Order: sequence, then C-alpha cells, then structure tokens
Amino acid sequence: MKYLPLVVALCLGTQLAQADTTTVGQSPWGSADEIGALNRITPESILNVVKRVKSGKTYDLSVEYYVGMPSYYFLGQPRYQIWNVHTPQGTIVDDPNGLGKEKNSLISYSGSAISMYAHTGTHIDALSHFGLKGKIYNGFATEEHLGDRGWHKAGVENYPPIIARGVLLDVARYKGVEVLPESYGISVEDLRQTAKAQGIRFESGDVVVVRTGRMQWFKEPERYMHNTPGLTRESADFLAEQGAVVIGVDNISTDVWPSKEKDNWIPVHSSMLSIKGVPIMQNVYLEELAADKVYQFAWFGAPLKLRGADGAPMRPVALPID
Repeated sequence: MKYLPLVVALCLGTQLAQADTTTVGQSPWGSADEIGALNRITPESILNVVKRVKSGKTYDLSVEYYVGMPSYYFLGQPRYQIWNVHTPQGTIVDDPNGLGKEKNSLISYSGSAISMYAHTGTHIDALSHFGLKGKIYNGFATEEHLGDRGWHKAGVENYPPIIARGVLLDVARYKGVEVLPESYGISVEDLRQTAKAQGIRFESGDVVVVRTGRMQWFKEPERYMHNTPGLTRESADFLAEQGAVVIGVDNISTDVWPSKEKDNWIPVHSSMLSIKGVPIMQNVYLEELAADKVYQFAWFGAPLKLRGADGAPMRPVALPID
C-alpha cells in the first residue's frame, strides 16, 4: 500500500494530465515518424563518435536479471521468472526426441525459458509507452493504432541501433554523497553545475545518463524502489532542449517520487515520450563509469525488436572517447 500513489501515477498518468492544456508533440520529421529524437542519429554522427574511441575497455551498463529483482509487481506486472523446460535427466526420462536413453545420456541437453514485463531491468521505453488524452507522440491515437497484439505505430521495433556520444552526469558525486536523498528532485541547476564540474558540454545527439547512486541498492529491491530520487519535469525538459536523443537514469522510475509538481502534473515519462519524443531508459548501471570518472564515451546499444511493444530490454555498452 505504501506504493499506492506511484500506482496511480504510472498507470493513470494520461488521465491525470488531462486537466492540463498540453497535447502530444508533433514530429518535425513528418507525420509518419515513430522514433522521435532518434532521427538525429545519422551515419555521419555514428562515424564521428566511433572515430573518437580511445580505449578498448568496455563498460557494461546493464543490470543482471534475477528472480526477485526490482519490479512494479504490485501493479499487476509480471515479475521476472526463469525456469528449465529441458534438463539432462528430464530428457532421459521423457525421451521427447525419441532418441532413447543411451543417446540422451551422451548429450546433456538443457533449455530455459523466461517471462517478464517488457519494462524490467535495464530497458528503453518506446514513444508509445505514455501518452496524453488518448494519443501518443505524433498524434497516433489509441483507438486507431493500439491492438490486442501491441501498437501498430511507435512500437519499439522501430528503434534503430543507438550509437552516439554518451555523457554521464554524476549528480551524486557532485553533491558529495554516495546516494542522493530519498525523493530528491534533480534540478536544472544541478545538471548545469555537474556538467561544469566534469568539463562537459552538451551536444545535440547525446545519450545523457544521470547518476543518483541508487543503483548501489539494486539487489535490495524494497530499498531501491522506495521514494526514488530522480529527474523533475523541468530538468528532463532541459536535457531534451540540449539535444539529448536518449535520457537514462540509474533508478527504476526516471521521475523523482513523490513528484515535486503541484499543479497540472505531467510526469517525466509523458513530457519526454509524449511531448518531446525523447526515449528514456531506466535501471542503467553506471557505477563502473562513475568509479573511473569516465564522463564521455561512445554508447552502443539496441533494444530487442519486439513488434508492437512499448518498451524492451537493452544491454548498452560504453567505450571511452577523446
């Protein structure tokens, strides 16, 4: 019950936002556009960042998936599960392939299956994930484009491989703490001053990831999820205005919770996905980048091509650049 306000926020964001006059954004890339800010990634921009790679050291920015990992299970979302559908001894006993005990005993065959909510672990949100007043980014309407098998528009399968300059804003380090306080709303000034302290200048086409330090608690789900520090709508809008093509965070929600907005509440999710057309990521593992003070890097990542899905797991990696 302690998460009930968050349930309302995440599930009913569209309805809560209806009191505001804001409408969904229209894409400058045309009425058929389904990927928003990712259009800024071009062959030229990719080649430019790849040329700047200065080290073969690779940073894995994904969390590990495990049974019991943080998830909004109380919303009815399925938890991550893994089970064996084939085991060496089971294959011998059942003989599903008809090869007999001798041959099945020779080859030890295992096979597993998984089940989970698309927004589990390190993942990216499609622009269809959140909307306003029954529409998603670029004016696609639920009654026309949302079927029982997913979205016919703006599904995550439309996202290209994302290769761009990555920028880490280690707000926790700038503020001199291991983890930002509960419900701390990262301000525009926090982002400006963190970038200044790190010698970072924003560029159009950046993937910007923001560290709160909360990832250190990822294996303690209740602690990790409770009253998360995160971005305010104003600070997320600021990053979008600097030209970010993706915004990622090391918490489970992107948004600070509870929200700092008092009137006409629109969460970061709706502001980014519905209005700005900027994809967002959650549960991005930033601890190793932060420990090595790697603040600029080449970002490589691509979501699973799940047709019609409003999000998908993603395993991004980073290589330091000049």
